[in-house]
Amino acid sequence: MKVILTETIESLGIIGSEMNVAKGYARNFLLPQNKAMLATPANRKLLEQRRVKFEVQIAKERGLAEEMAKRIDGIKCTIPAKISDSSNLYGSVTVRDVIDALAAQDIVVEKRMVLMSDPIKALGTYPIAIRVYKGVEPQITVEVIPE
Repeated sequence: MKVILTETIESLGIIGSEMNVAKGYARNFLLPQNKAMLATPANRKLLEQRRVKFEVQIAKERGLAEEMAKRIDGIKCTIPAKISDSSNLYGSVTVRDVIDALAAQDIVVEKRMVLMSDPIKALGTYPIAIRVYKGVEPQITVEVIPE
């Protein structure tokens, strides 16, 4: 089913783009919450009239994201973790731990923004990307030290 996004949706696309989505996703989520509208000729014409407004909003969102990326880029977080006698971690360092370490430095990020493929299970230094906006992913450094 073809829809036109009226809001930027991280996993789908940016505002004003025409996307092909599953019928159930469109009927049950996008359309009732006014995150999209059906891609009809009348709605396409309406989109053309609103295109300038959408472009301004995209530029504003991107500007805010780049500003936040400058604040985040290169930050070093130190996370203490309990270790065993053989220097193995009890448990692991997860996305939640990274979020808490960033929050201690007055940087608020959401769980979906932290791009960690697997939890950290050993001491050391790890680069982690933070997705602020589509295509804007500054790197932070997480150092796991013994507690």
